[in-house]
Amino acid sequence: MDRNHVVLVDESDQQLGQMDKLLAHKKGLLHRAFSIFIFNSRGDLLLQQRALDKYHGGGLWTNTCCSHPQIGEDVLDSAQERLFFEMGISCELSHSFSFIYHAKVENNLIEHEYDHVFIGFTDTDPILNPSEAADFKWWSVEQIATDISVHPTRYTYWFKAALPQVIQKLKQASI
Repeated sequence: MDRNHVVLVDESDQQLGQMDKLLAHKKGLLHRAFSIFIFNSRGDLLLQQRALDKYHGGGLWTNTCCSHPQIGEDVLDSAQERLFFEMGISCELSHSFSFIYHAKVENNLIEHEYDHVFIGFTDTDPILNPSEAADFKWWSVEQIATDISVHPTRYTYWFKAALPQVIQKLKQASI
């Protein structure tokens, strides 16, 4: 599916319209997004290294998959489609939480997203779409936290913002 547009939303995730993806990132307008975190049976998180030629975040490490649903598209359906497109993985996804973030990124762009966060579980290694992902690794949450503290610029902003919340939600679910 063509993903060159974003759905503009208000702070309650109510749809306001759509806009070209790059233009929305230039203007810093709030739009709908999703982030997927896939864990294996050992509790390791599947990280994706973004393709080197991405218009922002190229080569950075991030959560398993992220993108923007298109107008009229269900967010969960979009997330499942994109997970398969980018990583060659199909698994059940559960909506965990949503949050809004605003961050200046490279190339004078602004990420301002209403991000729906999904969690899934599989032991299947991905089959990467090279136009989306350059590499992957399964890492423990402890390894990730340590590396982020030492090398924060190697990771996307949204990943660093969402990860502590994902960890908290998983701890709450296991209580």
